Amino acid sequence: MDNKVSAGAAANAYERARFTGTASEYFGIWIVNVLLTIVTLGIYSAWAKVRRNRYFYGNTVLLGRGFEYHASGKQILIGRLIVFAFLVVANILAAIHPLFSLVTTIVVLIALPWLIVRGLRFNARVTSYRNVRFDFTGTAGGAFVCVMLGSLVAFLSLGLLAPLASRWLNRYVFNNLRYGNRPFETDPKIGALYRALLIPALMVVLGLVVLAGLVAIAVVGMQANDPGAFEHDVAMLMIVSGMYLVVFGLIIVYGLAGLIYRAAVHNIVWSSTRIDGRHLLRSDLSRARYAWIAISNVVVTMLTFGLMRPWAAVRLARYVAEHTAIRIEGEIGEVFTQFQTTGAAIGAEYMSMEGIDFGF
Repeated sequence: MDNKVSAGAAANAYERARFTGTASEYFGIWIVNVLLTIVTLGIYSAWAKVRRNRYFYGNTVLLGRGFEYHASGKQILIGRLIVFAFLVVANILAAIHPLFSLVTTIVVLIALPWLIVRGLRFNARVTSYRNVRFDFTGTAGGAFVCVMLGSLVAFLSLGLLAPLASRWLNRYVFNNLRYGNRPFETDPKIGALYRALLIPALMVVLGLVVLAGLVAIAVVGMQANDPGAFEHDVAMLMIVSGMYLVVFGLIIVYGLAGLIYRAAVHNIVWSSTRIDGRHLLRSDLSRARYAWIAISNVVVTMLTFGLMRPWAAVRLARYVAEHTAIRIEGEIGEVFTQFQTTGAAIGAEYMSMEGIDFGF
């Protein structure tokens, strides 16, 4: 397998990733995780996360090798207990005096960028490929600007500046990511990101027009049939029900548009990413197919009361993996020998660190 991959990589061909897991295999892991989490009142959920990630990482195969996840349940549990203790204390203080609620909110906003960086760094450092660990070198200041400020800008602009926020966020994440000591680098073009927004924006506008038109037709029809209709309690109940249906419709439209935008941004960002300045990544997700898989996964999971969740998770993981590829410049054996030589000491350093996962 490695010889075949090496020949392809040496010829500068893109090599696609694969997901080798199965729904039936993952179901056994998932059902045990669920049952033990219930029996232990949620404590086992930390170890459940480790088992789940190790399964999905290990079955995501690139160039003949799977990824590895090295976190322990203890690391995740400690982080969750700290967050839980803070929430308990914050609620107690808020009950004593409303002013404490403002203070704890300010503390959270100040701490959030740091927590985001800790989460990204932890997840990178507990992940390895071919015995070389990943790393994340971003700062809390960068997280504040690119994650928090970017999200606020996208929200306040009603999505018009979402491509700019997407660019900030992905440049922050990828440009601070390392494989051993080799940097990732991405520079998604703002024009491409705005073109990715066109179809989702059109969907939202058309959705608003259709929903508004349906409401207007219903109101005019009621008024024409009975000029005093709005004075009746039944009519008012129908109006309130209609408003709820409109809100539900908007949520569906926004959700679908968001999935399509997300898939397009994923393609743009990954396809503009390099490792060590020369090894190229590529993603070619179909936006419609990605949205269909995500939506149908939710529907099937709900209709089966969660029992088809393993099937849905494996289905999405397989689709994303099969549409992700890398092109190695040079002979793969030599390239990864260099990576392993420079990354071995870093990996050993990470192994000796007792990190904590706060879940951000």
